[in-house]
Amino acid sequence: MAKKTMDVVKGLDLQRYMGRWYEIASFPSRFQPKSGENTRATYTLRDDGTVNVLNETWTDGKRGFIEGTAYKADPSSEEAKLKVKFYVPPFLPIIPVTGDYWVLFIDEDYQYALIGQPSRNYLWILSRQPRLDDEIYNQLVQRAKDEEYDVSKLHKTPQSETPPVGEEGPKDTKGIWWFKSLLGK
Repeated sequence: MAKKTMDVVKGLDLQRYMGRWYEIASFPSRFQPKSGENTRATYTLRDDGTVNVLNETWTDGKRGFIEGTAYKADPSSEEAKLKVKFYVPPFLPIIPVTGDYWVLFIDEDYQYALIGQPSRNYLWILSRQPRLDDEIYNQLVQRAKDEEYDVSKLHKTPQSETPPVGEEGPKDTKGIWWFKSLLGK
């Protein structure tokens, strides 16, 4: 049976979308550290209209991160369908790897968002704060379910009461799981 067409946000204000987002829940990637916590993404608009992406997580006190670039898949479209490009391995820009990043929902204050992919194999619930109200969380889960995502795979991401402020902790340069999860592999 053909899946329904996914509803995607139209007219996303990229400028307002910039800044830090905390991962509240996601479909775990088999490449992602099981014990990863305080996972977050920071988006910065560049002069050329593309977005610098910094994904970070902490595992056993070590900071893992990877940086990439996001851009609209079709600049003339109103739909919030972005492509995210990372270089593999992260510290040697050799092979560009690209994944889809579709904004399925965002509230009007740009405080929480639901991110998916056309494959429906990956899903993220993001929030400006390390905590998200249960009622809002459940609404986002229901929205994902309506878009035919298997929400039983959603895994809540541990966020500490006092999230790391900067780049604390020894660096873990592997970061491999980030781009593999974005690729939907």
